[in-house]
Amino acid sequence: MRLAFDFTAPAMGWSQSASVEDADDESTGQRYRAIFISDLHLGTPGCQADALLDFMKAHPSDFLYLVGDIVDGWQLRRRWYWPQSHNDVVQKLLRRARKGCRVIFVPGNHDEFARAFIGHQFGGVEVVEDAVHRTADGLDLWITHGDHFDGVIQCAKWLAYLGDNLYEFTLKLNRHLNYIRARLGLPYWSLSAYLKHKVKKALNYVTQFEVAVAHEAKRRGHQGVVCGHIHRAEMRDINGTLYCNDGDWVESRTALVEHYDGTLQLLHWPALQGHGTVAVPMAVAVIPQ
Repeated sequence: MRLAFDFTAPAMGWSQSASVEDADDESTGQRYRAIFISDLHLGTPGCQADALLDFMKAHPSDFLYLVGDIVDGWQLRRRWYWPQSHNDVVQKLLRRARKGCRVIFVPGNHDEFARAFIGHQFGGVEVVEDAVHRTADGLDLWITHGDHFDGVIQCAKWLAYLGDNLYEFTLKLNRHLNYIRARLGLPYWSLSAYLKHKVKKALNYVTQFEVAVAHEAKRRGHQGVVCGHIHRAEMRDINGTLYCNDGDWVESRTALVEHYDGTLQLLHWPALQGHGTVAVPMAVAVIPQ
């Protein structure tokens, strides 16, 4: 099931009432027309739920796309991990939907169990196979998680599970390493990102993935694509198609946002949260002609 939304009209008739429990959602931060986030991996120790909650509180939006791997069913099947902050994220998403934000959930491979509910709504959150988002300036963006373009997942799922467990081990090691770095006054450093950039095959895999997703978006008649899956925030032109990857909330803490004039931008939320924290722009879209 694919949804095609024309977002040029104002969202009329949706409830905007706020209860006492919604008070923490009120924000004087910048409002966006649309926000795209993916790869939260709720249910794992690596999920930076507190940072995400700060980001969402600071940045309300008319539309919120959850572009897959929101809940990590793979890891939860192995070991149950669900702290209060992860429950708070779910509640925050539901409150967004209740307060008038249109929340669209495109399941990924880690939360593939949700694909059994495509076409249904839960608490106002729409579950769809993929979607098409039309920006304020008329750009059609295909929204998909991207795992269907991952040859490892499609051809050797056991290898994907193995890689996922190795990735979790790397994240655990990374947390201990950065604890020591913080004690020494050094900034956050991502071990897994470093390894990805150093391994040539990993770089080739990323490039092939990006080209394949962009090609399919173009084949379907869209000017751009928004995906997740590979945990690498990126926005660039690929053979005339705008490729956008919104990154993740395990390491990079990134989101893709649309301003009210249709401008697309990647934002990075700093590791240090607190009053006065602001999102740092990473890139602004160059619209293909």
